[in-house]
Amino acid sequence: MKTTEKEILALGIESTAHTFGASVASSTRGILTDCKRTYTSRPGRGIHPREAAQHHASIAAEVVREALTLGEDHPAKIDLVGFSRGPGLGACLRTGATVARSIAKYLSIPLVPVHHAIGHIEIAAKTSELIDPLVILASGGHTCITAFAGGKWRIFGETEDITLGNLLDMFAREAGLQSPAGAAIEEIAAKGSKLVNLPYVQKGNDVSYSGLLTAAKRVLGRERLEDICYSIQEVSFSALVEASERALAHTEKKEVLLVGGVAANRRLREMMAVISEEQGAKFSSAPDQYSGDCGAQISWTAILAYESGVKIEIEDSYVIPKWRIDEVLVPWRSQQPS
Repeated sequence: MKTTEKEILALGIESTAHTFGASVASSTRGILTDCKRTYTSRPGRGIHPREAAQHHASIAAEVVREALTLGEDHPAKIDLVGFSRGPGLGACLRTGATVARSIAKYLSIPLVPVHHAIGHIEIAAKTSELIDPLVILASGGHTCITAFAGGKWRIFGETEDITLGNLLDMFAREAGLQSPAGAAIEEIAAKGSKLVNLPYVQKGNDVSYSGLLTAAKRVLGRERLEDICYSIQEVSFSALVEASERALAHTEKKEVLLVGGVAANRRLREMMAVISEEQGAKFSSAPDQYSGDCGAQISWTAILAYESGVKIEIEDSYVIPKWRIDEVLVPWRSQQPS
């Protein structure tokens, strides 16, 4: 007689930057709850790590309580707690880790560390049902082209200075917009049509955006904001898409997955879909609700990790603000048939 698979419930805590998220995921039913609150700064000012951490601490109990409340106001009986161990802003990471440790210790359940970027990949892979994609990760904390091989996510191209999300947010601050500003810049860019002369920089299969940012700030007030935003998107996205197409041809992958906060941008999705089709690959991107930072990426990845034997003792659960994705062993993908 076939035995029924035991359901595992995981609480995931996300706190790498401006978002504090909490989510409950089920190993058999998927994402059950996903709750979050976002710290926003005043226009023209970016994220202040200490203020963001204070914001997270002030709303953590509310968000966790909301995430744990399932149908009929009954709290979920969770089996483990996952948390973003890094990379991210140190003060924000420590706030989330403290919450996760406290819950794990109080309930005497396992604590599971999750790499934030791998969380982005796994929640998007789950919703898209892609198995072995070339992944383009574009966010405020990451810009890289990666594929899985030999137990780890390997880098086939990345930014040499600032990330794509940083480019958008740093320009937005100079222009007096509120951060995070990806959605605002996309909306303004849709009203632009003139391509302003901005530097297009690639080095091998890597991209560089700091010169583009400097040039865009210099033309503020001399060119229409709509045209500058339009040009920033066209130039920065084109550089990443060109590098991605080369990596796709090199790896011969048949799937392409766009993840991270900037994956919500319709123009970037459109450009990635075109090169994927030209290379005979299936394209997908993270759905809007999971493209930005969220607890769901942590709760789901924590289940995958825990089922492969990954957990950590509380005394060893220090955060890692600068944690590269290609340093992390990923046993659950290593166990999948190739």
